[in-house]
Amino acid sequence: MNKNNGIQNAEPVENVPVSGKIWLSAADCLCGMLNGLLTGGGMTYFFTKFMGLGEELASVVWIIFAIWNAFNDPLFGYISDRTKSKLGRRIPYIRYGSLFYALIFVLTWVRWPFGGSQTALFIQMLSTLFLFDTFYTAIATSLYVMPYTMAVTNKARSSIFVWKIGFSLISMAVPLVVFPLIKPEVGTDPTRFQLIMTGIGVVSFLVIFGSTFFYKEKVQDESAEQMGILRSVVECFKNRAFVVFEILSFTVIFIQTILMQGVIYYFDEFNTPMPLAYGALGLGAVGGIVLWIMMLRPWGVRKCVTVMCVAFAAAAAAMCAVGQFTPVALVVFLLTGVGFAGGMYLVPIMNGDVIDYDELKTGARREGIYAGVNSLITKPAISLANAAFVMIAKWFGYNTELQAGMQSATAKHGILVAWMAIPAVLLIISAIGMKFYPLHGKGWDDQKASLARRHER
Repeated sequence: MNKNNGIQNAEPVENVPVSGKIWLSAADCLCGMLNGLLTGGGMTYFFTKFMGLGEELASVVWIIFAIWNAFNDPLFGYISDRTKSKLGRRIPYIRYGSLFYALIFVLTWVRWPFGGSQTALFIQMLSTLFLFDTFYTAIATSLYVMPYTMAVTNKARSSIFVWKIGFSLISMAVPLVVFPLIKPEVGTDPTRFQLIMTGIGVVSFLVIFGSTFFYKEKVQDESAEQMGILRSVVECFKNRAFVVFEILSFTVIFIQTILMQGVIYYFDEFNTPMPLAYGALGLGAVGGIVLWIMMLRPWGVRKCVTVMCVAFAAAAAAMCAVGQFTPVALVVFLLTGVGFAGGMYLVPIMNGDVIDYDELKTGARREGIYAGVNSLITKPAISLANAAFVMIAKWFGYNTELQAGMQSATAKHGILVAWMAIPAVLLIISAIGMKFYPLHGKGWDDQKASLARRHER
């Protein structure tokens, strides 16, 4: 009898095919890579530095775009939770949205036939950003929640996250490394740059589209309860764990965006060797993944995130103050890699706990609306990061008409401040916020075990 009870109460064994994990991770990687190339500073740099759009108008584009995202992402999350199709709730958006997503990415780097006036460039940048992000929302949100629908147990989900983390290093590295190397300089022919970006777009489409034939959703409809959209959003914010999570999520997205943008300007004006800097960044990322996997069980999510935020904040402050010195910069790149690894590994685990806690409270499984509301918070972080960087740099006298390496000493210091000052502050706020994160300790472990038994039944 005891033996049978032990078997009955054991966590169910789930086997997600390795091919499904790899293809999902590759699709997620390339989807994020296109977004990183475009919204992570590439679009702002291309339109202001190369195309000649004024910084003020570029900032207005990002502010208007942030308002649109207040409606776009939660609405799609709500709709996707209720989508009914033979392919599932998420896969149709990934498969059929991939072509338009890649096409808009390619067209971003070509001057449209409206001309080169400030009005024409403003319209092109705004239109491109709106269209690109609409399809990004449909695809990225679906890819983001797929691990929660491909598997039920945390063990199976964790095996998917490990693959996603590995591929995420590629989606991080390409915008950081490739764009500074291929970006067109003022007054040069952009054809080579445009061909490379076209190739990246085509390959991304083929992988994202093809990936949908290698994984499937295990859970089609996890709850019979149908909340209205307003109640769905309100229930998210009644979840205190989610509110704390959003502070961290906003911080991580803001930092990822402004770091990718700032690094383009940093290597233009400072003599830190790019191979050494990116080597330190990669070493920190790999070491960070190992560190957080090892320390998650003894420390728990809350302590791991707190330590990550404090160390990352110290590195950002050091770069802001004395980042012109190569030894300091290399240490900062190393710790930045550790911080990025924490963002890739710890944030999804926190998100899973937040969704599990919501299910315990409401009885509904609502990955889509949580992903949508999370985007409502984090997408403005992308806009604010882009707008803040160019405006702060301009306050310090940065001149977009100068060739690389020709900025004044004050403008160079302004790049460091625009790059690292706000991230340092946000990381400290996140560390303080984690003190109020309720999902930790034995009580939460018992609740998770209860939820696992519910899923088993």
